[in-house]
Amino acid sequence: MQSDGPTQQARYGDTLHRGIRGIAVGIALFAVLGTVTAVWANPVFVRMTPVGPWEFGATVLTALLAGVTVALWVPRCRLGTSGAGGLASFLGIACPTCNKVLMLIFGGPALLAWFDPVRPWLAAAGVIIMSMAALRTWRAFRDDRAGAAVVVSSENPPMGGLK
Repeated sequence: MQSDGPTQQARYGDTLHRGIRGIAVGIALFAVLGTVTAVWANPVFVRMTPVGPWEFGATVLTALLAGVTVALWVPRCRLGTSGAGGLASFLGIACPTCNKVLMLIFGGPALLAWFDPVRPWLAAAGVIIMSMAALRTWRAFRDDRAGAAVVVSSENPPMGGLK
């Protein structure tokens, strides 16, 4: 009977690599997103509107879901849904008056009157979209691993099965 040692070591190495990659992306996105949106005070960006209580939580969830999606990504997955959710989260978390593109589109008074009240909902929608993308990626990862297990088991049939 053949040993499963190399297969198990390869799977462990892949799991470790995926975990490190997901943690690195999550931490990097948390640091960059929080700094660029000025969720915390920093010398690079100054926020013109006060930080709402939900913005830090949305930043954490966005970074966490991006890390999970990157860690579980398999080649047949697309990252477009996660990217759209990340963009919606970014627009929901970011300072509305600091965003030059939004300022050009809406103008200052309209931006504060119309866009600012929907920012929490936009951030929530972004987190929900990213959650759906992470769930879809997890399912594809699970199916990919299940397919790999079937291939490995068919390559090494049990000895008692031969007649």
